[in-house]
Amino acid sequence: MEFDLTKLTPEIRAIKDMGSVLYDKEWQKTADPDTELYYMYRGLKEKNNLRYDITVIFPLMLGKEFNKTKGHTHTNECGEIYIVLEGEAIFLLQKEKNDIIEDVYAVKAKQGEVCIVPSLYSHITINPATKTLKMANWVDKEMKNSYKGIQKRNGACYFYTTQGWIKNENYKNVLALRFENPQPSLPEELSFL
Repeated sequence: MEFDLTKLTPEIRAIKDMGSVLYDKEWQKTADPDTELYYMYRGLKEKNNLRYDITVIFPLMLGKEFNKTKGHTHTNECGEIYIVLEGEAIFLLQKEKNDIIEDVYAVKAKQGEVCIVPSLYSHITINPATKTLKMANWVDKEMKNSYKGIQKRNGACYFYTTQGWIKNENYKNVLALRFENPQPSLPEELSFL
């Protein structure tokens, strides 16, 4: 499924929209707040009550940190599935209850590979490469994003930086980060979302 994104108007996320979720606060103070970090093209297609979106994340450094999405949780407890269309992605998924991280893991995926975001997991996507990352997702069209939890703690429980993974000290009892393999392709049946 191909869309000519040059003919569509995206929702744009710039540095000024990221709030406190960036690791390198000193860099953020001097960065141009209007620098565009990623584009979101929402609702390009609908099928069986699911919405198809495309997100384009530029190969930028946010000071010491690799470019990423702001991160969110789904308030209506639905899952989501991501497909890497071009480039590489690292998906960071975390589950918390009562301010304690119960689970955290990362999925590295390349073109054609898939990451399934389980219900109740907050997630961010990182572009670790020097090429633009283009990915698509299928999600319940009634899905609502909440940025509060991640924003409240100034980011996810780990940051991916030029020095590797760094724990976010604003969380209590962060588990060791583990890595899961991506799915090799999109499942034919998406009703589990």
